[in-house]
Amino acid sequence: MVRSQHIKIYGNGFVIMVNFLLMKELNKILNYTFEYNKQIGISVKTILLTITIIIIASYLLKLLKKLVVNRLEKSDVNKFDTVFSFGKWLLYIVIFLTTLSSSGVNVSAVFAASAALLIGIGLALQTFFQDIISGIFIILDQSVHVGDYIEIDGKVGKVEEIKLRTTRAVTIDNKVLIIPNHKYLTSSLYNWTQNGSVIRESVFVGVAYGSDVQLVKKLLIQSAEEHQNILKNPTPLVLFKNFGDSSLDFELIFTSNNSFQIAIIKSDLRFRIDELFRKHNISIPFPQRDIHMIKE
Repeated sequence: MVRSQHIKIYGNGFVIMVNFLLMKELNKILNYTFEYNKQIGISVKTILLTITIIIIASYLLKLLKKLVVNRLEKSDVNKFDTVFSFGKWLLYIVIFLTTLSSSGVNVSAVFAASAALLIGIGLALQTFFQDIISGIFIILDQSVHVGDYIEIDGKVGKVEEIKLRTTRAVTIDNKVLIIPNHKYLTSSLYNWTQNGSVIRESVFVGVAYGSDVQLVKKLLIQSAEEHQNILKNPTPLVLFKNFGDSSLDFELIFTSNNSFQIAIIKSDLRFRIDELFRKHNISIPFPQRDIHMIKE
């Protein structure tokens, strides 16, 4: 009985000693420091702690996102997701730097040692961050929405997707237009559909002097009323714009609810106007100049 008690005590002591040695070795591993120089070093413990905190933060952010998305309307989910992605990575950076600093890592020394590298990266990423900030402004002020028809730098497209850095649009000839978001701040943007899908447009035409202007007006209105993509209300309007150098200038004003096809609609109108003018012997003049030769 006494002997078994001694064996038990010795066994417990051995287990305690093994655990102590294991803890000592584990502590040694955790405190092992990767040193860049005398001022900059990071331990294994700090690396594991940073990874753990980021994982926990990621899980909490997912829960927060889920709660917020469930309260948002469907049209606002994509906008929130874009802004949330940027905020998430910004938070990760803050957590990473804060954890390092709290664990005794000299963050200032890290920045000082990599100052030249950071300046180079900052210059290279200047446009990148301009795109991101512009993307946030676009999403928050809602100047552009998915489905809008926009014109920028002479290019027209239907917005398919708004991301944090770029906007994706599809042109009338089915080409994908990738627009860096900083373009919205540096170029004039025309949103054709912000006030609705209805657009007011016009076609200009000149006729020869001596033409029947009332007939011209009638034919122009007829060409607009015959087109299926031109609205009957408001009715098309013809303005006598000017007595030009070589022609009488008219403007046909019409309204359409198909702004994306407006270039095709205007082309159709010009074809029809030319056909009607030929049928009624109304000519479209070209510039002419009379040259007088004076002989001395």
